[in-house]
Amino acid sequence: MRLLHTSDWHLGRSFHRESLHEAQRAFLDHLVAVVEARGVDAVLVAGDVYDRALPGLEAVALFDEALHRLAALRVPTVFISGNHDSARRLGVGAGLIERAGIHLRTDPGACATPVLLADAHGEVAVYGLPYLEPLLVRERFGLERGGHAAVLGAAMDQVRADLATRAPGTRAVVLAHAFVTGGAASDSERDIAVGGVASVPASLFEGVHYAALGHLHGAQTLAPHLRYSGSPLAYSFSEARQRKTMWQIDLAADGSVAAERVDCPVPRPLACLRGPLEQLLSDPLLAEHEQSWVQATLTDPARPAEPMERLRHRFPHTLQLLFEPDERPAAAAASYASRVRGRAELEVAESFVRHVRPGVELAPAERDWLRAGFERARTDQEQRAELPR
Repeated sequence: MRLLHTSDWHLGRSFHRESLHEAQRAFLDHLVAVVEARGVDAVLVAGDVYDRALPGLEAVALFDEALHRLAALRVPTVFISGNHDSARRLGVGAGLIERAGIHLRTDPGACATPVLLADAHGEVAVYGLPYLEPLLVRERFGLERGGHAAVLGAAMDQVRADLATRAPGTRAVVLAHAFVTGGAASDSERDIAVGGVASVPASLFEGVHYAALGHLHGAQTLAPHLRYSGSPLAYSFSEARQRKTMWQIDLAADGSVAAERVDCPVPRPLACLRGPLEQLLSDPLLAEHEQSWVQATLTDPARPAEPMERLRHRFPHTLQLLFEPDERPAAAAASYASRVRGRAELEVAESFVRHVRPGVELAPAERDWLRAGFERARTDQEQRAELPR
């Protein structure tokens, strides 16, 4: 059976205020084309369909269009809700939609109720485990306490118990939205540590033939049967080096897995550039990034004038500007008290101004203002000391 594993669509999300609506539409066009061209038997979407619990109308319309197109292909599709989704909202109409071959698994109480698929080698039971927030679902699983590992472990116990009642040779596939130990995170995933330790052990997924994971945005393989598809688009500059793909999973008669990465369209490449401003503006080797979305980190000792405007003259899609001067005071590691001990007030103030304005010396007028300020403060202190107590 050929499965297509994807996740973390985050419909409605932008990239540093740049709309990704058309890029997300292009991905969904690509998804449908891959399903048709590669003879996919079922699509697995492992959570975070939307970017927020109350998605915008544009995102809802895009999802609705995707549902219609997948249903028209007559290829079963299984969705689970992720930590960005509202499970209740995503699951509205699930019973009716299921008649069209679209299976929305958003109810924690239905973890052990699989979508049953079949090929020439028998049945494949697909279990959809929506994102399980420990504080909200413990009672459902009969737990008094415990975090992510406890609730996901309880859900997997139910999956294995149901699988044990099925015909010998039934292959089992699980969709889950979680941070599995060993996975590599990026800056764009929302923290799910509320309710206990965020990560769960890979051993929780023992007993199934394939676990289609969602939540982490980089495609990665934790074991042959345990994989993250990653997000189809980059949602932070920390993902600049990630290759955005889906997994094509061929599930053999014995449950063994053959996997192939299927590339997703790239709307615009990302580039993280670092160096002095003049170097970034003149280096011919950076010409390849002139149409990229750019994060620029300037290392000039003093902040240049109008840096964003100048960068955008060469790199018109510069979205993020950071400052990290390379030249730092040699005594930066020493304590503040040790650095100012024995120094005059005016000298300490001048050092502070140099620290916040690296590379720029104080003008004579600025020194006069500081000196006048300290003299006035001293005079005020002396006058207060002379007042009767």
